Amino acid sequence: MIKSMTGFGLISQDLGNVKYTVEIKSLNSKFLELSIKLPRAFSDKEFELRNECSRLIDRGKVNLSINAEQNESKSAALGIDVVLLQQYLEQLKQVSTKVNQPADNLLQLAMGLPDVVKYQEEKASEDEWKTVMQLFKKAVDAFQQFRADEGKVLETDLKLRIGHILENLAQVETAESERIITIKERLNNFLTEAVGRENIDQNRFEQELIYYIDKLDITEEKIRLKAHCDYFLETLKSADANGKKLGFIAQEIGREVNTLGSKANHATIQKLVVGMKEELEKIKEQLLNVL
Repeated sequence: MIKSMTGFGLISQDLGNVKYTVEIKSLNSKFLELSIKLPRAFSDKEFELRNECSRLIDRGKVNLSINAEQNESKSAALGIDVVLLQQYLEQLKQVSTKVNQPADNLLQLAMGLPDVVKYQEEKASEDEWKTVMQLFKKAVDAFQQFRADEGKVLETDLKLRIGHILENLAQVETAESERIITIKERLNNFLTEAVGRENIDQNRFEQELIYYIDKLDITEEKIRLKAHCDYFLETLKSADANGKKLGFIAQEIGREVNTLGSKANHATIQKLVVGMKEELEKIKEQLLNVL
């Protein structure tokens, strides 16, 4: 069963004084492109989290966000830098005098300037990190389920497209017998007009016809195309992430379809080949989003 590279998982949990939210989103990418946003208290855990993402998520352009919403402030004021506060007040007074503005509430304004009040944020405990990791794994489970559900939709569409290619191939089989007769009649008519029927060496004509038809023979292409389509459907059933493998098989299908078209020399078969190419292009577009 295939999975989509598009995924989404969101898990939240309120622990009383803090609410943690873990969100994972992904889009298609050839490799794992990981962007992580963490609360400052967990900044030292980023490497561990990256390793877990590499192990669990595979490919995709992934955005992981862990948010901690404080219900009560965990920050405590250590004190006020009085010297810095005085410097700010002096500068503010000078500015107010120069611009001829009242010097009201300068203390309140100075208190809000950088580094006047120093805070110390509590560091997260190991128990909190364990809780966050549990939420992360639940979010990954939801994310993987989303990918699996999207994968089912992709699988249904891919099977439909391969089915259309095989239907066209079956019609090629029907048109091929008419194709040989048409080629023989066209060559015969051409020689008759060019040199006259009485001047045609039938034995030589039959030899040349056999050689010409052999050059246009599409039996091998039909066999290989059928085999590639069957292998594609078989690979869809695999439990592994097979997006790249399916892409390679699609390339092989494309080669056989192109060769079939170049050898066809028959209007009906060429129309069927065009239909195959249209389906194959849709398959390739879908495969860009298969894990």
